[in-house]
Amino acid sequence: MAVEDQSHSLHRQLGPFSLLMMGIGSVVGAGIYVLPGIAAAQYAGPAVLLSFVLAALSCGFIGLCYAELASALPQAMGGAYGYSRAILGVRPAWWVAWMLVLEYALAGSAVSVGLTGYLSKLLQSLGVVLPSSLTESMVVWRDGSFHIASQINAVALFLVLVLGLILSRGIRQASWANGCFVLLKLCVLVVFVSVGFFHVRPDLWHPFLPPSEGGFHFGLMGLLRAVAVVSFAYLGFDSISIAASEARNPGRDVPFGLIGALAISAVLYVMVSLVMTGLVPFRQLGVASPIALAVQALAMPALGLVLQFGSVIGLGSVLFVSLYGQSRLCHILAHDRLVSPKLSLTDPASGAPVLAIALTTGLTALTAALLPIVLLADLVSIGTMIGFLVIAVAVMKLRGDDESPRARFRVPLGGIRVGTLWLGVVPVLAIVACLINLATVLSDLMVQSLHGDWIPLVFLVLYCMVGFLLGRRAVVRNA
Repeated sequence: MAVEDQSHSLHRQLGPFSLLMMGIGSVVGAGIYVLPGIAAAQYAGPAVLLSFVLAALSCGFIGLCYAELASALPQAMGGAYGYSRAILGVRPAWWVAWMLVLEYALAGSAVSVGLTGYLSKLLQSLGVVLPSSLTESMVVWRDGSFHIASQINAVALFLVLVLGLILSRGIRQASWANGCFVLLKLCVLVVFVSVGFFHVRPDLWHPFLPPSEGGFHFGLMGLLRAVAVVSFAYLGFDSISIAASEARNPGRDVPFGLIGALAISAVLYVMVSLVMTGLVPFRQLGVASPIALAVQALAMPALGLVLQFGSVIGLGSVLFVSLYGQSRLCHILAHDRLVSPKLSLTDPASGAPVLAIALTTGLTALTAALLPIVLLADLVSIGTMIGFLVIAVAVMKLRGDDESPRARFRVPLGGIRVGTLWLGVVPVLAIVACLINLATVLSDLMVQSLHGDWIPLVFLVLYCMVGFLLGRRAVVRNA
């Protein structure tokens, strides 16, 4: 019996510094290396840095909610899924898990697409040119709409598979490597900001928020759309809470990792966005590797090479944490018998859920090969916001229950009791911010669909239908 238990158990080997590095490794990634360019070129112009501030505020509310839940329920496994299951029940928890699967799978794919762009730039600087047939997705964004081409992003597929193999070796070794990569990434970004700040052209920041060109292109609506897009950058919160199942002291260390990662990453996002839009006209930044483009404007080849290498390492750490979160979520769902119990099996020596890693890595690699980053970022934001919404509701329900455990950390600013719910200022603001972001993204997807760009909306609808069918079977099996 002991052997069987061991084969389903994750090893508790993560301390506070490892969790902080995991949070920074996930949060400081696509949000800096990829999304500022897309958000600036298509939606907000130089005001993209303001969109990061607004996204940080809304995600800060969520981070405080996560911290209280992690402190009150330190043994809950699965991040938002585990908290919602413990407080709200199996059925809501299934939908949270299903949207988190969407978030992690597409987030990993989006990061790998961005990583491909930076790796191509780095190799090009070294005299090696990768053909576009190996670095472009099957679905491409061209002339303002989506098109299907006879190609796949083979490089992104390969990178995902390699990192999945590393992850299968065990969390201790992978966590150590991730910490080294994160520290290198932070050093590179500090160098970019320090050097780039003395070469910015202030005239490129005007107009700060370009006037509206219709729809969500610039103006106030464009700024709101940019906030929804860059909120994707903060999905690292759930990676840290999912890691509670492998933390030595989750009640203390998870809140530390959550708040610390948010504070550090928010400052970096603003500084990098400010420098980037001051080096390159914002309309030219809509590429998969905008920092590489900004580095070219510095006309410092040696520094550019170092920064490109750091960008590749940095995005690699983000992809690692994304694959980690997705595989652990799959393991926990299998442990709770909501998916095949075979996926909960772990290697007795390393503690790694090998089958879950293989499945999630394969799906992420396939998505990365087929879909472009513009489409991926939108769909990831939807999954992220739904998970965040449930976290805020869970805190309100937890505080409203007199028999619930008292958390060591509690969200500030107070609130009032209404029936069995505690309407706190922080969770209510978090819900409002999530609903605004969701409404912005979904309305834009509907507008795109009406103009013939039906792929994103159809993908989302089909995904939800599959989730409904699987959810019915899972809840009945779990009853």
